[in-house]
Amino acid sequence: MTTVTLHGGPCDGEQLDLSAVPEEERAGGVALPSPGCVYPGGRAIYEPDAAGRWQWLRDVP
Repeated sequence: MTTVTLHGGPCDGEQLDLSAVPEEERAGGVALPSPGCVYPGGRAIYEPDAAGRWQWLRDVP
């Protein structure tokens, strides 16, 4: 199992299991459903930075 810690945004500090995300899709980030998102029913987008740390980018509807 490959887990990462999310930094910033509504999922700050949460652990994400990347084993279900295909390796080729990981570099592009993930859009996670989040009750703390700015948009009701929206998703928070996280992607790895140059150091491999998963940072929040923005919320999307």
